[in-house]
Amino acid sequence: MPDALALIDDDGEEIILDAEEADTLLRLTRGLDAATVSACPTCRSRVLACVALVDLLEDAPPHPRARELIELAEDAPTLHLYVQDLATQCAHRAWRDPGFTEWEEALDDLLDEPRGLR
Repeated sequence: MPDALALIDDDGEEIILDAEEADTLLRLTRGLDAATVSACPTCRSRVLACVALVDLLEDAPPHPRARELIELAEDAPTLHLYVQDLATQCAHRAWRDPGFTEWEEALDDLLDEPRGLR
């Protein structure tokens, strides 16, 4: 199954979810909305608040990778995690708030080369 979402912290630690895992996570957490600080309105790329993500995952029905995601959020060096939608081609032109700049700079600093359909 193809990779669909990458959740990345500011140190470059990441968890890659395949399409089924990503769809399940988004369904169980109602699109991660309660933990979202900023998001592209066109795709699933977003900035998440770590503490809110932990709370959301602990309150949601069980997800097979919830423990890993909670550990990533708890161990993150900053308050945010960055979600990259690997399955959607998007230029993020409609993402106009300052969260986009933070997301873009974080991914540019962490990734040697673009991946997915970014």
